[in-house]
Amino acid sequence: MKQLFIALVFFGLCCSSLNLNAQFAPPAGQVGTTAIFKDSSVFVAWANQCKVIRGLQDISMPSSDYADVGDSSLATGMAGTNGVVSLGDGGEAVLQFNMPISDGVGPDFAVFENSFDGQFLELAFVEVSSDGVNYFRFPAVSNTDTTTQTWSFGLTDATKINNLAGKYKAEYGTPFDLADISDHILLDKQWITHVKVIDVVGCIQNQYCTRDAYNHKINDPWPTVFGSGGFDLDAVGVIHQQTVGVKELNLEGVTIYPNPSADVLYVNLSSINYFVEVINVMDEVVLKSENKSATTSISLYELTQGIYTLRITSNGKQKQMKFVKL
Repeated sequence: MKQLFIALVFFGLCCSSLNLNAQFAPPAGQVGTTAIFKDSSVFVAWANQCKVIRGLQDISMPSSDYADVGDSSLATGMAGTNGVVSLGDGGEAVLQFNMPISDGVGPDFAVFENSFDGQFLELAFVEVSSDGVNYFRFPAVSNTDTTTQTWSFGLTDATKINNLAGKYKAEYGTPFDLADISDHILLDKQWITHVKVIDVVGCIQNQYCTRDAYNHKINDPWPTVFGSGGFDLDAVGVIHQQTVGVKELNLEGVTIYPNPSADVLYVNLSSINYFVEVINVMDEVVLKSENKSATTSISLYELTQGIYTLRITSNGKQKQMKFVKL
């Protein structure tokens, strides 16, 4: 038994050592890289909506300004075409797509930053959600040395990091494979409606640092006390995407059709008194009406393309279901 215990401890130490010294894919252009150029035929779509919450230029200085370069619209569309939006320390962006991302073979989407070379790397965590409420993070790894702070324009070795956005230079996307995230009852990997990009605060001071999946501090250029501080989000390109619409939903007498729809959505309910609300990905009610008949129509003309939630309230009960506006 003693020998078995020693063997298990040795095995654990070896695994820990392997993780600490793991070498991941190198910069774009080098043999073994996983970088994907923006013009690659693997991309079938790009994010079409984005909401940004800015972070401070210097999280250690509450009186500092917030990052202010770009706006949320610049993170939509194809990479390298319309600029970037800077997130600042710990800032985040939530992106939406015309159709959900799905889990296929290999990487499913890629995140683009605007690094001017393969070594000045501003990093970010990436999370996904299939309902806009519950988010799940890719297991990020950073084996970069943390004994000395990477200064504001310091360099980072791409082979030391994995599952962090910003690993590659401008116009080369960092790929993410949904299979890397553990299965969870609240995550449908075949129906990813949101991608969240969260700036890594690269400070190695305990009170400000951010950590990877193994609780290692992540060291990247800091402080970045200027308007373009933090992660500079360029785009998110989709590799695997749902190509068919949502099936017609029948849930205890509730039917909505057609789904997806470009102009009108019909709601059919056995009850003749119900209240209908349409909610966007930011959890905002964008349409609502009270109905006195078993079937009603909802005009979708004023809505932008994307995924919405239909909330129906009747006799004190609520039902929610998703639909797609084309």
